[in-house]
Amino acid sequence: MLLLFAAGIAQALEFKSVGAAPAVLYDAPSAKGRKVFIAPRGMPVEVVLTYGEWTKVRDAAGDLAWVDSRLLSTRRNVIVSAANARVREAASDASAIAFTADKGVLLELVEPAAGGWVKVRHRDGQGGFVRASEVWGE
Repeated sequence: MLLLFAAGIAQALEFKSVGAAPAVLYDAPSAKGRKVFIAPRGMPVEVVLTYGEWTKVRDAAGDLAWVDSRLLSTRRNVIVSAANARVREAASDASAIAFTADKGVLLELVEPAAGGWVKVRHRDGQGGFVRASEVWGE
C-alpha cells in the first residue's frame, strides 16, 4: 500500500496548452455541463485526469475544470507568475538580461527546467532563460 502511495507522489506533472482556438471549460465532462471559463489560445493547463474524450485540468490559479481533449495541444507554454521576471541570455543570474516579462505574459517553453532554469521564447521572437520558480506550466 505504501509503495503505491509513493509511486503516485513520484509521478511527474503533465502539462498541455489550449490549442489554436480558445476552448470552453466546463464543470463536468460533457458539453451539457455548465460553462465556467473560455480559455484563451495557448493557455497552459495541468492535466489532472482523462475520462474518455474529456480531460480534467487545473489552471495557474488552481481552478479545476473539464475540457474536450481534442482542444488541447502538446505544444508547451508557460505563464509568468512573478512580477517583472528577468529573461536572461544564459541560464545564470550573472548573464545579461535579454528582456523582462510582466506577470501573466505567455511564453513558449523551448526546453524544460534544468538546474532551476527554463528556456523560453516570446511570440515576438525574443528568447532566453527564466528561473523555473518565476513561471507556471513547466
